Amino acid sequence: MRQQEAGGHLYVVVSGPPGSGKSTVAPPLADGLGLPLLAKDTIKEALLVSWPAADVDDSRRTGGAAMEIMFALAREFPGGAVLEANFHRSLAVGPIGALPGRTVEVFCRCRREVALQRYRERAAGRHGGHFDDRRTDADIWHDEVSRPVGGDGGGDWPVLEIDTNAPVDVEEVLARIGSVAEGPAA
Repeated sequence: MRQQEAGGHLYVVVSGPPGSGKSTVAPPLADGLGLPLLAKDTIKEALLVSWPAADVDDSRRTGGAAMEIMFALAREFPGGAVLEANFHRSLAVGPIGALPGRTVEVFCRCRREVALQRYRERAAGRHGGHFDDRRTDADIWHDEVSRPVGGDGGGDWPVLEIDTNAPVDVEEVLARIGSVAEGPAA
């Protein structure tokens, strides 16, 4: 389902803990839906070039600014967008709920040990301003990111959980998004 052909705004929120496969799944979903991709870490890394983070707290503030920018940009796209981040449920439920269109959350679920291993393996290739080497397992995997924002997280939009322990069938996920997005309005 290409959103420009279907009409209206569609926001696909790709969520899950760090290392759960969001940045692997989100680009082909955006491509398949014909929507722009807004990834928090891409925005954060651009900000870190101009405003380097001195420590983990600075990095978190930069991440918060990246989230604000991502939501502001999403609201400007006429057909909607795919948003990818490790959304903290208590902070994201309001901004996601305020997006001007239909929202579908794709929650990337994998085992904790898989996500933590992926996170540690990718750290060397990321901007130093993330301070990945200083993040504890508890910083990475916690209740705010290990459950969807929608559903029991408080958001009133459909949540599609996908198993990201192994490669994901993107075509099947696109079909599920299309089915949910074309259903009755919430």
